[in-house]
Amino acid sequence: MGLNKVMEKYRPLFRKGGKYEKFAPAFNGIDTFLFVPNHTTKMGAHVRDAVDLKRVMIIVVLALLPAMFFGMWNIGYQHFSQLGEVTPFMDMMLYGAIKFLPMLLISYGVGLGIEFAFAIYRGHDINEGYLVSGMLIPLIMPVDLPLWMLAVAVIFAVIIGKEAFGGTGMNILNPALVARAFAFFSYAPSMSGDKVWVADASKVDAISGETILGQLAAGADTSATSVMDMFMGYMPGSIGETSVLMILIGAALLIFTGIGSWRIMVAGVIGAAVTGLLFNALGLNDLMTFPWWQHLLVGGFAFGIVFMATDPVTAAQTDTGKWIYGFLIGFFAIMVRVFNGAYPEGVMMAILLMNVFAPYIDHYVVQANVKRRLKRLKTA
Repeated sequence: MGLNKVMEKYRPLFRKGGKYEKFAPAFNGIDTFLFVPNHTTKMGAHVRDAVDLKRVMIIVVLALLPAMFFGMWNIGYQHFSQLGEVTPFMDMMLYGAIKFLPMLLISYGVGLGIEFAFAIYRGHDINEGYLVSGMLIPLIMPVDLPLWMLAVAVIFAVIIGKEAFGGTGMNILNPALVARAFAFFSYAPSMSGDKVWVADASKVDAISGETILGQLAAGADTSATSVMDMFMGYMPGSIGETSVLMILIGAALLIFTGIGSWRIMVAGVIGAAVTGLLFNALGLNDLMTFPWWQHLLVGGFAFGIVFMATDPVTAAQTDTGKWIYGFLIGFFAIMVRVFNGAYPEGVMMAILLMNVFAPYIDHYVVQANVKRRLKRLKTA
């Protein structure tokens, strides 16, 4: 292949002793992204598998595409429908693409730039983990978030949320959620309210795009939004989080390929459902009386439980631990929604909290197994 020949031509310059030896990690990162690595194991038992980290990350990106494309369309739909304008499908897609693609380019450009810089500085190969984080970050942000704020959030997430811990595989918090948390607490006016979820809402008085959870927290009537709208995603919200249908398509791909943990997903739904049922019985405010099953359809719950709670680096690793971890994410997500009127979402906080406790959950699950085995051994 022509591209492969070009890479082979310049490869000696980046090998040990070559003119650009220092930049070998960057060259190798591009090489392994374009072609299957040709490394071979020299000793010991090993299994050859076509699925490496890069391909795992690419499958996750593919699973995100339905939510991404729907989000682009929904950007246009929310904008034009609130203006009362009947707009062709492709015009809404184009409008959404113009709004979303700069965010995606900033996320990947800034994030990968930092990844390459750290790889060169440390002298190790480029990690593919940011292929997913770079897609997730703009999908969980408001459409009109200023690009410079997005860039600062990405810088914070990559440097403080990941590289400070040693890079991909060493971080204890999900980098995409670290970016969102940083943006939320640093630039709150641009991350909440009724003007940030619909494109150009701040420029046009007729546009208002409060989310359902925001309306419930404020005691407003949400009866105009049907269950079908909730499921399909015809509502304001973060770019990739509104359509449960598109998220379920991505979840099916992750489960089918064995990349996403179905245990965490199911446990998260059970945790949220049980907590929602409990609050429905109490019924002390609008968020408590909101039907438990509709909690699963609105906000970032579905997106978070499918794409971020299942992050293999920051989630629990043991099978029993995954059930506990997922259940507690669902539990805390609804708890935060109900009791924190200033932040009627909850999923981000719940996942970040359980990221911290995931190692402890696994530790105690393993210790419990060890104790049971020792007890059986004594009995035998």
